Amino acid sequence: MIPKEVLKNIRRIQITTSRMVTDVFAGQYQSVFKGKGMEFDEVRQYQPGDEIRSIDWNVTARMGAPYIKKFVEERELTVMLMLDMSPSSFFGTSKQLKMRLAAEICSLLAMAAIKNNDKVGFIAFTDKIEKFIPPRKGLRHVLRIVSEALYFKPSGRKTDIAAALEYLNRVTTRKTVAFVISDFYAPDFKNMLAVSNKRHDIVAITVTDPRELELPDTGIVMLEDLESGESFTVDTSDRELRERYSRDAGQRQKDREMLFRSVNVDSIDVRTDMPYAQSLFRFFKTRERRLRIR
Repeated sequence: MIPKEVLKNIRRIQITTSRMVTDVFAGQYQSVFKGKGMEFDEVRQYQPGDEIRSIDWNVTARMGAPYIKKFVEERELTVMLMLDMSPSSFFGTSKQLKMRLAAEICSLLAMAAIKNNDKVGFIAFTDKIEKFIPPRKGLRHVLRIVSEALYFKPSGRKTDIAAALEYLNRVTTRKTVAFVISDFYAPDFKNMLAVSNKRHDIVAITVTDPRELELPDTGIVMLEDLESGESFTVDTSDRELRERYSRDAGQRQKDREMLFRSVNVDSIDVRTDMPYAQSLFRFFKTRERRLRIR
């Protein structure tokens, strides 16, 4: 039996994200993400204006008159939500934990997918695969994904994005649109990201808390690395230390952006202290313009 408070939270996120899909992202999702190509529809008699290369010569020979193959765009997509559930995602000093924000984004993307009759799957990972839900359609299926994103308890202690992408390539036989939602504090995933992006359409969603970018002047504080468990004391009143911390954080962001660009992966940056709808909307609009130019 699912506790009432859990059901209440799932329902709240469902209402919030489904409203955003209707009010803000209507049409954006469908125009940005294409289907798997063209699929055969029917054979019909040739009409003036049809392309000669569409003629089905076998049917034409049998019927004694020209016939063409008609194709239609295959719109249905498979969307895979890949959620980093490593300990660093359970950090937050602002309005919410990074994991809570990530779960809500999962819900929004899943709602957009089923609104367009697409299948949605879910992979939760740490330094191992924690949970896999095969792609399906329907609201009940999406609510299960939202519930797992919110309340699943992972056992892994580190982050292995490369292993998660390798798993994606094993369990999906067709091209998917895969959203990887993480803070991307992980080593050695560039090569696997490049390989996976050639097979799938990978979109990286980076989730950041403001305290990962700068330290406030609050005196001596005890900090803990959530993935290694290592604790250490720092004096945040030290201006030089705070400036060095900000520089290092800024450099990590630049390095991450360069990595995504180098393997042609689109990325979206969201923060726990800012509304995420604008970041997603900006991504959809930018990608839509880019597709129109091609």
